[in-house]
Amino acid sequence: MTSTGIRLHAPAPGWSIDADVVVVGSGVAGLTAALRCEAAGLTTVVVTKARLDDGSTRWAQGGIAAALGEGDTPEQHLDDTLVAGAGLCDEEAVRILVTEGPDAVRRLIATGARFDESGDGGLELTREGGHHRRRIAHAGGDATGAEISRALVEAVRARGMRTVENALVLDLLTDAEGRTAGVTLHVMGEGQHDGVGAVHAPAVVLATGGMGQVFSATTNPAVSTGDGVALALRAGAEVSDLEFVQFHPTVLFLGPDAEGQQPLVSEAVRGEGAHLVDADGVRFMLGQHELAELAPRDVVAKGIVRRMLEQDAEHMYLDARHFGAEMWENRFPTILAACRAHGIDPVTQPVPVAPAAHYASGGVRTDSHGRTTVPGLYACGEVACTGVHGANRLASNSLLEGLVYAERIAADIAATGLHARVPQPLPTAERPAHPLLPPEARLAIQRTMTRGAGVLRSEESLAEAADRLHRLHADARDALDENGKTAEPGVDTWEATNLLCVARVLVEAARRREETRGCHWREDRPERDDTAWRRHIVVRLNPDRSLAVRTTDTTDFPPTLPQAQEQ
Repeated sequence: MTSTGIRLHAPAPGWSIDADVVVVGSGVAGLTAALRCEAAGLTTVVVTKARLDDGSTRWAQGGIAAALGEGDTPEQHLDDTLVAGAGLCDEEAVRILVTEGPDAVRRLIATGARFDESGDGGLELTREGGHHRRRIAHAGGDATGAEISRALVEAVRARGMRTVENALVLDLLTDAEGRTAGVTLHVMGEGQHDGVGAVHAPAVVLATGGMGQVFSATTNPAVSTGDGVALALRAGAEVSDLEFVQFHPTVLFLGPDAEGQQPLVSEAVRGEGAHLVDADGVRFMLGQHELAELAPRDVVAKGIVRRMLEQDAEHMYLDARHFGAEMWENRFPTILAACRAHGIDPVTQPVPVAPAAHYASGGVRTDSHGRTTVPGLYACGEVACTGVHGANRLASNSLLEGLVYAERIAADIAATGLHARVPQPLPTAERPAHPLLPPEARLAIQRTMTRGAGVLRSEESLAEAADRLHRLHADARDALDENGKTAEPGVDTWEATNLLCVARVLVEAARRREETRGCHWREDRPERDDTAWRRHIVVRLNPDRSLAVRTTDTTDFPPTLPQAQEQ
């Protein structure tokens, strides 16, 4: 796989750092990969967009799924994951997840993460949607991500690992043979380094999280702008299944015009017995699925939207008044505080909820060792598409996937001797080919995507979205071609440009998939079509910035040519 030659418009690097491995991202995937690489004797640098503890992991409420309870088995966890994935999971990838997961969680505990315990001293496990057993370990009631982040950040700092905070990654550096040679990045604010620089390393691990900010309303933090997927596309890597964006069913409804990050009401609230009801108090999920409110997320999100359409309502309600004050305060203190901050008391009132963009099941295509189609470039966590999630992620599998596949990446880098190669990055282009969008384009992209590629999609809505995105793309391209001008390089313009890149791929994939499957819901194609569409859509970026789209022959991912990374 050769690079596209496309780079973001940015100043040339003014400083550099040398390392064996650079990990981009500081969630559970990034920090786990960094710790394991460091333990293997590899000089590792962690680059993160904000502070070390500011990624999506910190916002995870529900917990981490693994077969840790009495009577539970990896095989049962595998079955639930495959069902949720609606026929598109890579079974071998899932088997790796569920068999290696329990020990990975135990190693996380040994690193310092403290999970809630039951009266007998064992882990207190709960259920979430799609799980037939209690297998969700949680911490602080509903603050699991914050506890995992705390433990990993402390471990990184205790080891004195080199970190670069407040740094937006820009592009992948490659050598003359197309192999990874590091990354360029821009450091914001005061510190040891400022402005655009580079980390030279023969191995790059992308753990940049999701792209929820491509939609108007999301549970994702403001930093989740698809930077890793966009970087990988510009580097020539393939991405897969980007049409499968999971909309969390129960996000606190703050009004029809609310934009940006919205408070999540964890699926664990339903796992403990909360009911979804309409304005008349009717439980509308009964009869729609054997698990009712605990059906997989795509089923529940569709159930909520259908009821909203039937009743011309802006939201539904989550009723957990029967929990009582003590349970709310002890089990869900974070959610309780968020609701009360917005004038809603779940102890005495049903909570207004509606779906919002939550998780990207697709991403940069990898193999079972986290290797992408670019030699030396790895990906794990939400930025990656390992094949685990298929068309719809099973609740609380995300933290586990980040944990398991980060460990596999570190083991692969150490075992293949990749780190022994001294990178010789090619000079950055004097005049980068990729124009930048103005900052205000971000809002236009978000509204376009929400309107045309949200929970409900159709050929008409997707075609309109594609047209609007093309106009944004063409306007920026034409300005550069005609007079050499582009928007001023900076965080706002780089983020807007990354958002447009991933939005274009998502819409194109959603248009190609002419069926309804998992969290991809086509109103004009309401049936699942296994004959034509039980396969993956793979996209890469051409040097002229057009998209090359193909469909796999089967549900199996084609190989990522890992032998090229072992040279």
